[in-house]
Amino acid sequence: MTSQAEWLRGTVLALALVMTGPVLADTRPDDGKVTNFLLDNGMEVVVIPDHRAPIVTHMVWYKIGSADEPPGKSGIAHFFEHLMFKATTNHPAGAFDRAVSAIGGSNNAFTSYDYTAFYETVVPQALEQMMDFEADRMRNLILNDDVIATERDVILEERRSRIDSNPQAVLGEEIDATLWQNQPYRIPVIGWMQEMEKLNRTDAKAFYDKYYTPNNAVLVVAGDVEPEVVKALAEKTYGKIARGPDLPPRIRPVEPEQNTRRTVTLTDARVSVPNFSTQWVVPSYHTAKPGEAEALDLLAEILGGGSRSRLHQQLVVKQGIAAEAGAFFQGTMLDATNFTVYGAPRGDAKLADVQAAVEVEVARIAKDGVTSDELEKAKDRFVRSMIFARDKQDSMANIYGATLATGGSVRDVEEWPSRIRKVTADEVKAVAARYLNLNHSTSGYLLPQTQAGN
Repeated sequence: MTSQAEWLRGTVLALALVMTGPVLADTRPDDGKVTNFLLDNGMEVVVIPDHRAPIVTHMVWYKIGSADEPPGKSGIAHFFEHLMFKATTNHPAGAFDRAVSAIGGSNNAFTSYDYTAFYETVVPQALEQMMDFEADRMRNLILNDDVIATERDVILEERRSRIDSNPQAVLGEEIDATLWQNQPYRIPVIGWMQEMEKLNRTDAKAFYDKYYTPNNAVLVVAGDVEPEVVKALAEKTYGKIARGPDLPPRIRPVEPEQNTRRTVTLTDARVSVPNFSTQWVVPSYHTAKPGEAEALDLLAEILGGGSRSRLHQQLVVKQGIAAEAGAFFQGTMLDATNFTVYGAPRGDAKLADVQAAVEVEVARIAKDGVTSDELEKAKDRFVRSMIFARDKQDSMANIYGATLATGGSVRDVEEWPSRIRKVTADEVKAVAARYLNLNHSTSGYLLPQTQAGN
C-alpha cells in the first residue's frame, strides 16, 4: 500500500511517458477492441482484452483522492486505502491477501491526489473471486475503534519512515505547499502529521459511506478475458451493490494567477550531491484548451524526456556539467498540474551553473521554438514509448483507469496518438512562452549541510 508521496515521486521519471498521456490504442489482430459499459448501479466498466498470456489485471478506481478531503482531515484518503484491507462482515482480516497469494497472484493499492485504486493480477479463472472480494469490501468493512487505532499507527509510522526521514521527500512537500497557493494539491497525499494523528472512526465511516459506492468507481479489467464474460461477472458481483447517493461535481478551489518567483531551500547533512527543480503551474489534459496538453507533453519530451533531449545532450553529454537533467509534465490530473525541470551537478560543477544552463534551454525554446525535424523525432519517440506500454497489461489498466478517474473517456485514450501527431512546432513554442515564465515559478534546492548559505 503506497501513498502518492512514494508512488508518484518514486516512479515519476520512469513512468512519465506512460502516465502523462494515454497509450497508443492500436490492437493486434488477435486482440479484441477495448470496450466499456455502465452497470445499472452506475459503476463504469472498461475491458482491455489481451490474450498473449493467461493472466488478468483487475483494478477498481474510486474517484476520490487526497485533494477531495475535508479541511483538517488530510490523509484520510490514504488512511482509508489501508482500512480497505481489514475484515468485512463476510471475510476476516487478511483473507483477501491469502486468497491472492494462494493462487500465485499479486495485489496492492495506491492513493493519489485524484483517485484511490486497488488491483490484483491473477489467472483468469480467479477473476470472479477477485470481484467477489472487491465488491464485498466496497460496502461491508468492519470499522471499529481497535481497527482504526491500529491502522492509524501504521500510517503515522509510514509518514515517519518515508517522508520525515527522507530529505528529498520533505523538500518535495515544501515545494508543493509553495507552488500551490490555493489548490488542494498543496497538501501531501499522506497527510500532515498533526492532522493524521486525529483521524478517527467517525471520520473513516463518513468517508466510506460517501465515496465508496459503485457509482463513484471505475472497474478496469485487462488481460486474457472477453468483454461479455467480464460483463456477466461484474453484474453478478458488483451489480448487487446498491447505488450510492449522487455526488456533487468535483469542483475545487481554483489556483489564482501566479506572479512571483519563489524558492524553497533545504540543507541536510545526509545529502551528498545537491540538486534543484523548477516547477510551473500549467493546464492538465482535463483543463487545457484543445492541443495545449499535447504540446506540453511534447515540450517535456523535447526539452528533457530522455537521452535525446536538449537538456541531456547539452548539459550531460556536451558540457559535462550535469549528472542528470530533465523535464516532465504530469498531465493526468483532474485540475491544473505542474511542469518540472530538474538537474544535479557532476564533478566540480556548481549547482548554480547547472540551473543556469537549464534555464538557457527553456528560454531558447520559448524564444526560438523547435525545428520540425526535432518535433517529428520527438513524436516518434513519444508514441513508440506508448506502444511499449502494451507489453504490460497493468500499464494499460493504469492508463485507462487514471484517464477515466480524472474526467477523461475511453475515446480520449483512443484518439490521443492522432492528437499528438497534429501538434505543430508553433504550438510547442507557444506553450513554452506562455507557461514557462521564470518570474512565475517555484524552485526547490536540496543542499549538503556544508553548502548552507551559499
